[in-house]
Amino acid sequence: MDTLALVTAIRVEAAEPSLQDNTADLDRLKAALSQTLPASIAGRSLSIPFSCMATIAAAFRNARFKGYAVLNVLPRQVDIIDFLSQKPEILPGVALDLGTTHLEATMVDLLTGTTLAHGHAVNRQIEYGADILSRIHFAVKKKGEDQDRKGLQILQQAILTTINDLVEELTGQAETTADSVRAISISGNTTMVHLLLGLSPYHICREPYIPLFNDPDPFSSREIGLSLHPQAMVWVLPSIGSYFGGDLISGILSVGLDRAEQISMFIDVGTNAEVVLGNQEWLIACAGAAGPALEGGVARMGMRADAGAVEHVTIDRASWQLNRQTIDDVPPVGICGSGLIDLVAELYLARIVDLRGKFQAEFTGQTEEQKAFVRKRLVTRDGETVFIVAFVEESGSNEPVVLSQIDLDAMMRSKAAMYAILTTLTAQVGVEFAELERIYVAGAFGEHIDPGQAITLGMLPDLPLSTYEPVGNSSLHGAERILLDEAARQRAREIGRKITYIELNVNQEFMIRFSGSRFIPHTDPKIFPSVPVFS
Repeated sequence: MDTLALVTAIRVEAAEPSLQDNTADLDRLKAALSQTLPASIAGRSLSIPFSCMATIAAAFRNARFKGYAVLNVLPRQVDIIDFLSQKPEILPGVALDLGTTHLEATMVDLLTGTTLAHGHAVNRQIEYGADILSRIHFAVKKKGEDQDRKGLQILQQAILTTINDLVEELTGQAETTADSVRAISISGNTTMVHLLLGLSPYHICREPYIPLFNDPDPFSSREIGLSLHPQAMVWVLPSIGSYFGGDLISGILSVGLDRAEQISMFIDVGTNAEVVLGNQEWLIACAGAAGPALEGGVARMGMRADAGAVEHVTIDRASWQLNRQTIDDVPPVGICGSGLIDLVAELYLARIVDLRGKFQAEFTGQTEEQKAFVRKRLVTRDGETVFIVAFVEESGSNEPVVLSQIDLDAMMRSKAAMYAILTTLTAQVGVEFAELERIYVAGAFGEHIDPGQAITLGMLPDLPLSTYEPVGNSSLHGAERILLDEAARQRAREIGRKITYIELNVNQEFMIRFSGSRFIPHTDPKIFPSVPVFS
């Protein structure tokens, strides 16, 4: 496999000029370099950007016509962007997951693939809108008959500042400087990329939902205001539509779904639940609004998978004790998606939540210990029924951590949407869940979720737990591959052309399946044989 990085350094040695050889300096450099290029790019044209000509010519001559040419490796050409007398110790590059709420980035050495630094940052655009739709509205406010670009410019500057600050953090860890960063690969959803590039997302949320672009050509970081090396290249992973962005292409690339021999599935839960099904021969995908409650974004006490989030819950049904685990083992302040799934599944198995997803204080067969547990934790608070996960004296804030019936209803809708998405997609191609070799679950949701509990709720299909594989931040992992491997860059574009996208908003079968999934585990319990059914 060709693993040529986005930026590389190639040894060059040319004969010095003479009366017998009056070739111009930069022509001499191109001629010598053309003899040493790797075979995979030997046929591409060599170009020197105008802004680099004087600097490279002087460096080439000062090095007595031998040293290392630094190259930007583009799909159809190779740009010479620098000339060094000695082989560089490192060539830093940054892989970036451009998230709606958080950014995550890795700095790697483009020469060796070694990880130099890793960091996170909160997306500063949150100040202008917590979700994609609110940011689109902020970006495209009308002024008379024309769009007012001020909102778009504010959002672009907010994300550029976030990225530049994150790069500063990474270079600090790596003991280098921002202007040493030679390339950045960016993986994000379609709207986030539009906002980064300062291009209007107006049509993304309006029928027929067509973005301005899907596959931007590589460009210089300085063109949009990134504080990197003056010739640093920006490579944005391609999207295939308004609701299927480069972060999903990156995920497919990361897990190798496009090269799998057997049929597998890839699930990424964020603002939406995005699902891809297929193998090396075909790929089909869809996205639906199952994400917010699963991220903890709908529940009142919901939160992302950060410190203090309840991520796992068990109820010991012998001693009637509730056990919980928080991220970083600090006092609880909220519940993230995996904690919500665990909690509702445990409440169902404890018969405190019925198959409709409704709290029930009493049922036949309760023991005195169970009744005491329910009386203590299932209470009326501010006029509504809530289940107390952590009492105020146990929490990391000045209030208890609770699950209300409203939160529970939102969770039931999200779990139903998730299962309906999966069944609709498999039905489109006549594939049974039992035929899936692997189900990859991405992101913080995949890292923390207990598939067994999700099966209990009827959110994920009732398959052996070994079928499910958490893959972490696949968006970032794919961006790292893009930095280091030209074959991966080619594959990313091929994946975009290969995918068939199904629009669920107009799919009647999806709505029917959604209605059937709004029970625990399902209106047809036979398709969840491992889950007990209570009358």
